Amino acid sequence: MTQDQYYTIEEVAKTLKVTYLTVYRWVRTKRLMALKAGKQYRISEENLSTFLKKYDAN
Repeated sequence: MTQDQYYTIEEVAKTLKVTYLTVYRWVRTKRLMALKAGKQYRISEENLSTFLKKYDAN
């Protein structure tokens, strides 16, 4: 069984060179799927990859 990698909004923002608020909006509008763990969102590596494939072409 493989362990999925999860990222915080801060980590995704830093990787994509966008602001925290931008990634937060993507999550809230469901452009980027995330799990809510307590008060924080976690984005799986798979969901991030899917998001990048879908929106990177635009």
